[in-house]
Amino acid sequence: MSTFVAGPPVPSPRWPVPEERRTVTVLFVDIVGSTALVDRLDPEDVRALQRAYFDTVGRVLRRWHGVVEKYVGDAVMALFGARESDGYDAYRAVRAGLEIQEALDGRPLVDGTTVRVRVGVATGEAVVDLAAARAGGHGVASGAVITTAARLQGYAAPGAVALCAATHRATAGLVTQRQLTPVTVPNRVPPMDVWHAVGVVTPPRPRHDGPLVGHRRELAGARDQIVRAVRERSPRWVALVGPSGSGRSRLLHELTHTVDTVDGVPVRWCVTACPPYPEQPLGPVADLLRGLTGGRPGEPAARDRLAALLAGLLPPSRLTAALSALERLLASPDGGDDAADGAGWCQEVLLRLAARGPVVVAVDDLDRAAPAVDRFLHRLFTAAAARDLPLAVVALHTPDRAGALVAPHRHGVVTVRPLAPVQTGRLLRHLLTRAGRPVSLVDRLLPLVGDRPGHAVAYVRSLVDGTDPRTVPLPEPLHRTVAAELDRLPGAGRAVVMAAATLDARFTPTAVARLLDSTPDEVLPLLRSLFDAGLLVAHTAGTYAIATPALRRVAAGRLPRRTRAVFAARGAAVEPAERTAPRRPGGVRCAPPRVTEPAHGASPPPAVVDRGEPGSAPATATGRHLTVVAPRRPAIPAPERAPHPPGRSRPAVRLPAAVRGAPTTVPEAGSAPRERDGRTTPSSGSAQRDGLATAPVGALLTAAAGPAWTARSSVPPVRRRAPGAARDGHPVPPPAWRPATTRTAPDGVVAALSAAAA
Repeated sequence: MSTFVAGPPVPSPRWPVPEERRTVTVLFVDIVGSTALVDRLDPEDVRALQRAYFDTVGRVLRRWHGVVEKYVGDAVMALFGARESDGYDAYRAVRAGLEIQEALDGRPLVDGTTVRVRVGVATGEAVVDLAAARAGGHGVASGAVITTAARLQGYAAPGAVALCAATHRATAGLVTQRQLTPVTVPNRVPPMDVWHAVGVVTPPRPRHDGPLVGHRRELAGARDQIVRAVRERSPRWVALVGPSGSGRSRLLHELTHTVDTVDGVPVRWCVTACPPYPEQPLGPVADLLRGLTGGRPGEPAARDRLAALLAGLLPPSRLTAALSALERLLASPDGGDDAADGAGWCQEVLLRLAARGPVVVAVDDLDRAAPAVDRFLHRLFTAAAARDLPLAVVALHTPDRAGALVAPHRHGVVTVRPLAPVQTGRLLRHLLTRAGRPVSLVDRLLPLVGDRPGHAVAYVRSLVDGTDPRTVPLPEPLHRTVAAELDRLPGAGRAVVMAAATLDARFTPTAVARLLDSTPDEVLPLLRSLFDAGLLVAHTAGTYAIATPALRRVAAGRLPRRTRAVFAARGAAVEPAERTAPRRPGGVRCAPPRVTEPAHGASPPPAVVDRGEPGSAPATATGRHLTVVAPRRPAIPAPERAPHPPGRSRPAVRLPAAVRGAPTTVPEAGSAPRERDGRTTPSSGSAQRDGLATAPVGALLTAAAGPAWTARSSVPPVRRRAPGAARDGHPVPPPAWRPATTRTAPDGVVAALSAAAA
């Protein structure tokens, strides 16, 4: 029987990486006692039975976005996550297995004939032919995970769904499971752990009991939007936008405690979240209503609590109809007519509550929501705007989701930005302390975590679960999340990230184009779109870097050995200049970042120390542009200090006003200034010959500037390296000074410095 793809058609873009090593979930389903069944039936009845059986299984697999790889007799093999992953491939496979059992158990298919099936679900790594996964065909995936799924199906009881250990971990908290006795498998040590899936549970809300680290600016911005909506009685749609693991949910939790009152008036918060693949499209709306009554998500409806909520909100003539409709919504929010009627009454309840006092409706993970939830929120917002009610909608989603269809003056976007390294370190210390792990592990985890709070939580949780702190592999939950983030990209963008993961930490469009046998003209727009999506970081000189270490590890791990070898050979042919100086087609170098010159007398823009190569100019980010601040030649030699950590500015040395306002340039020690191009520049003098000059700077400045320069600047003697002097046996090129305004130092300072150097 031919193989088909169970799922909607997917466009086939030009795919530079035809095969990937992917974590997939394999489902095997087979009829119990099929041989005896076929022996006692007429061939035509067997054919009709198989069609009904395959139609039922295929319909369920299409619902859960599975790909049927092949049929083996009466067995069906399906793949989840072969073509693209959403981070819940194992969950979808288990849900499909449970639904297949429910659809076939005791149901007569042909002439009263019933069948029972076994289902096995395994999760693991496989090499996937992406073209075959999109077009159908045998041999889509290869790996031991396929054999494991087939064995699990054989070990499952009739009517049961058997899971491997990896599937058990991936669905913990989402599926109720029962562990069985480990199974001895030939040529495999130790025995294989097996679980049976029992049912589906509502995932618990995440706990946020620690302090908020960073994101103070985002918190203030979202708070201002909500307060404005309340004070002006003008509804606002506030979008908290950030990639997975950026801390959106933590920020929402802090908002609910920060904005509890506005001008002394209590604010009613109605918070819900969209679970992965809800079987009931209006489930989040039902949870909103359940929260208003004081119930918890998943609890059955309580008529007395509903009646207490509606009392005083609706006229008595409408109370009975509203109560019945809302009860049906809580009992079955499946998107049918009854549930839609209940959602309309829920909207009316929220509007009447907003007429009495401020209301904030917050929905987490809105990118998972069914269209019915989107329609509910937009209708609620439109009605509140028409009535000028103090209501705000807070929507949390990823950057790739389209914005809300509301008026621009009512729509505010708060982007959740990455943490600074010092903030990530502080968060790790807090998490490790709370988990009872040594704080010294911060140095080990910081390069792995990057700048996302969710990644820090995943790594610390893996240590609690028993991960060896000496190796610290990528946690499985984090791997699933990052893989889904990568798979949301179009094919070409995904290939760019995977190719870039094999290059140096910083790479150029030219280097990526060489690896993909493409041109910089094709690669550069993709890099810009990846930067806009938050998956790349732009640096000076036209270079880029992958945003997080986890994304780099997942992207590099997707490449098969053969593709990795091809990339390595092409990468070796890239000239060193092309790795750091990108060129445009035709041999024209990419335009460097613009340089801003501060006006005379104005303070220079705040410089952010670049984390790149020594000697590179510091850069500041302004919107989507990088501003390079060229180094200004100091008027007085600054004392050398120990190098500062990346991302932190150097401490400023304040000079007396007499020195800062001097109108001429101080010469190098042991030489006089000379004229060049109409401006005064220092000559090298003896410092250039000796390479180093030593001067007690504190004493010199105290003597020159008088008592105003007190002993607070007790600076030790400083070894100042002259331009071009050797450092650890390597020559250092002279710095390229920016043309500076001519200044004059007091005669006492010049004389003292010259005498000390002589």
